[in-house]
Amino acid sequence: MHCSDNRLSRRNVLQVGAVGGLGLTLTDFFRIKSAQADQKHYESKEGTAKSVIFIFLPGGMAHQESFDPKPYAPLEYRGPMRSIKTKVSGVQFNELFRNVANVADKITVCRSMTHGEAAHERGTHNMFTGYRPSPALQYPSMGSVVAHEFGPRNNLPPYVCIPNQPNEFAGTGYLSSSYAGFSLGDDPARNGFRVRDLNLPNGVTTERFSKRRKMLDIVNKQFREVEKSDALDAADTFYQRAYSLISSQKAREAFDINKEDKKIRDRYGRNQAGQRMLLARRLVEAGVRFVTLTYGGWDMHNNISGSMSRQVPALDQALGALISDLDARGLLDSTLVCLASEFGRTPKINPTAGRDHWPKVFSIMMAGGGIKRGLVYGSSNSTASEPEDNPLSVADWATTLYHCLGIVADKELMAPGNRPIEIVDHGKIVKDLLIKAKA
Repeated sequence: MHCSDNRLSRRNVLQVGAVGGLGLTLTDFFRIKSAQADQKHYESKEGTAKSVIFIFLPGGMAHQESFDPKPYAPLEYRGPMRSIKTKVSGVQFNELFRNVANVADKITVCRSMTHGEAAHERGTHNMFTGYRPSPALQYPSMGSVVAHEFGPRNNLPPYVCIPNQPNEFAGTGYLSSSYAGFSLGDDPARNGFRVRDLNLPNGVTTERFSKRRKMLDIVNKQFREVEKSDALDAADTFYQRAYSLISSQKAREAFDINKEDKKIRDRYGRNQAGQRMLLARRLVEAGVRFVTLTYGGWDMHNNISGSMSRQVPALDQALGALISDLDARGLLDSTLVCLASEFGRTPKINPTAGRDHWPKVFSIMMAGGGIKRGLVYGSSNSTASEPEDNPLSVADWATTLYHCLGIVADKELMAPGNRPIEIVDHGKIVKDLLIKAKA
């Protein structure tokens, strides 16, 4: 059978509304340079964390005005804001984080995160990949590594970006494009929110959809017989996953935030932070393995007090609700929540009442998925300028996160040229962060 005999081509049988559903196009697949074909067998075994919600705050949130206040430092270091007590004795947060302070007994704050990259792009690369940037190789994001190691669950994409892939470092790097994140194409906080390409277009019935899929299978078979290509393998994997998503009502409903109780939506907050985190909870509850979401802009070189006062309340409400909600549903122990920025801010308040870039020490938050509760790991010195004890490197943090998921971080993946690259280079598991396994 020739494609021309029935006026079929690979292109025109793909018009089922799914082509852009994972943030990809058909052209992308034919540009794949990776030699890594899709694996039909996934070797990693699930760990304590079945899913991850990675909340990224772009711009660099000030550790002094969030989880590491210095109430006894001189004013030029302390800054203009106050601190409040939390549910953990002796631990204080910034005054704006009242809801998170009330769940401090359920989370871990790491106050000694450190790296050497003061540029936004390079710091962001660190936090999404676990690697320092290299001109020789583009590394995959943690979400793509998780997709590579485990694959889909419950007909849902293994890796989802809310609302879209937030930056170039959240992509597949040297891995096949079949491990890319599913981008929603719309913001769940928007009235009339609708996930791009999740439903069949007007005029395409379920029967017609199935018929087109069968026709595509015929075309795919012909392509495979003519050309053996890793790019085509990646494309086939992508389309199979897209079809599974479109054809599964339960999978589609996981993305329908309107099915959530109105009181719960209000509890999270009817804003970007609240609705993005609520949708993330719905997705991990349904089976998505890794959700990345972003909120706000935290590059506060000027008037840090006013800027934090505008940005934090929605974040605080949503994050407190997310931790409490996951815990109440019995999901926190199997869902690793991580909140991070690319770096922190300078120890001293600058002449414009803000703080500048500072990667030497900053804070991140983790919760669930095998991470201890009510812990402050590490500390910064009295002026929040460098780690005082237990410095936490990006490699160690990423290795620990992967360990919780059941992924061995020094496992080697194949980069272009059949070059073996470890998932994380020279990282170690930080056992003090982990709940001890029962004997």
